[in-house]
Amino acid sequence: MQKRTLGNSNLEVSAVGLGCMNLNWAYGPPTDKQEAISLIRSAYERGVSFFDTAEAYGPRLNEEVVGEALAPFRDRVVIATKFGFDIGPDGEFRGLNSRPEHIKQVAEASLERLKTDRIDLLYQHRVDPNVPIEEVAGAVKELIEEGKVGHFGLSEAGGATIRRAHAVQPVAAVQNEYSVWTRDPEHEVLPTCELLGIGFVPWSPLGMGYLTGDVTPSASLDRDSDLRARFPRFTPEAREANRAVVDLLGEIARRKQATPGQVALAWLLAQKPWIVPIPGTTKLGHLEENLGAVEVELTADDLAEIEDGFAGLRVHGAGVGGPAGRHRRGREAGDAVDRS
Repeated sequence: MQKRTLGNSNLEVSAVGLGCMNLNWAYGPPTDKQEAISLIRSAYERGVSFFDTAEAYGPRLNEEVVGEALAPFRDRVVIATKFGFDIGPDGEFRGLNSRPEHIKQVAEASLERLKTDRIDLLYQHRVDPNVPIEEVAGAVKELIEEGKVGHFGLSEAGGATIRRAHAVQPVAAVQNEYSVWTRDPEHEVLPTCELLGIGFVPWSPLGMGYLTGDVTPSASLDRDSDLRARFPRFTPEAREANRAVVDLLGEIARRKQATPGQVALAWLLAQKPWIVPIPGTTKLGHLEENLGAVEVELTADDLAEIEDGFAGLRVHGAGVGGPAGRHRRGREAGDAVDRS
């Protein structure tokens, strides 16, 4: 597996990481615990060294699974987790909470669930408008000084917030939604990251599975267990209307003897050397397909073909973070978009 470094930090990770969220939550019924542990360990065996989780996933259950799965090789992997929500004892979400004292409480609980003595990368999951970002960065800085956290990250933050946080505690990585059909970060966030030497970690790099071609108009999405069923971009009508997106990726994939999903991931890898996508999956075959994206080499002509093709397409239906449009380009990602 190829390696990449997140910006100017010394945090070296596999070029493709594993987003662990949907092993326990979000895109269907939870995976059996032992099967989830097996999948995470299979990823490690195939060279993945970057694993992403959060207190909110499950909630809390995902951290427990990740901690147990990675315990045998803890010192050879990078674990990222997140704080930022007020989650009750029964798992109910009660809004945002990034007060410094809450951050420290969540970090301590995450350390226990992850079965580790330090969190390699700790993100603020969502910007809390009620807490100055300087206070958030200061709280994480204290955790870093105590040796409980290695690096500070932000998720779904805009350029101004990133700059203010970075002035207090260097930000190692920003994790926002980014893919060939969701281009918001290109307006301000990616230039800010490049200027400050910050790595970028796209979540939903496969468009919540749509860009693989597997989420067809006839696919059944259960509203009780699959968040996608609530999004306008995933109505049967929108899925039908957006097939041109997959067709464009599929045309290039056929020439490359690859899959549409691999082309979507290769496109991200080709954007900047400090971009590290974290596709998630519950199936070993899909894991192997995702990791194979590092072997797909897109030429300048391929990238231009994708860009020109998307320029003529309109993505139908709003996604998680905002309105649809001509592949949603040219608008900064909001500071407090809620993915839950």
